[in-house]
Amino acid sequence: MTSIELAEPGAARAHLHAVAPDEPDAPLGHAPHESVEPVDRARATAAVAELLTALGRDIRSPHLAETPRRVADSFIELLTPRPFEATTFPNDEGYDELVVVAGIPFDSLCEHHLLPFSGTAHVGYVPGARLLGLSKFARVVERFARDLQVQERLTRQVAAWIEAELAPAGVGVVLEAEHLCMSVRGVQVRGTRTCTSSFTGVVRDDGRTRREFLARCGLRGIME
Repeated sequence: MTSIELAEPGAARAHLHAVAPDEPDAPLGHAPHESVEPVDRARATAAVAELLTALGRDIRSPHLAETPRRVADSFIELLTPRPFEATTFPNDEGYDELVVVAGIPFDSLCEHHLLPFSGTAHVGYVPGARLLGLSKFARVVERFARDLQVQERLTRQVAAWIEAELAPAGVGVVLEAEHLCMSVRGVQVRGTRTCTSSFTGVVRDDGRTRREFLARCGLRGIME
């Protein structure tokens, strides 16, 4: 579930709307790296060289001679998440209050323009039978961010992963990001941030829990 509004430069931060409890879930889209062909570094390098040539650049120039390789390697890095295993623990103490990790930085690539979008993710959940190792929240965000993405899908994928792995009582995910495809091209509006949210379970349905999540993320009064 997502909701988007844009803040003009110099204006107050974007206002995010909580998802109504009876809204249907938004589709997840493709899962990252499923049915993806193995990376062909040599072919990617040649493709960048061809693109530069088509754009009227002389790749024989000493300034551009290594650019195709560098660009190919940078895209490979941006599209390859580091492997990790979800570290979970039994919730022996029966902890049933919010666990929130706020301000997780992330970078991703817009699938429409191949330009970066960067920002922060706020992730929380109300535990069920198992707890997630705190460092894994950032790893989960990175796992889905290192792909050709749209922010709406990325937001929902992070929430869906936590739900699938932990079966918690509820999940909250909010992403705030600036998209270079909007700030350096097209309308060229710098400083504009796009905000998306995904709430499930008690974080979506219970107003008190949702407000507590937003307050811990520093978003109280912005999304309400």
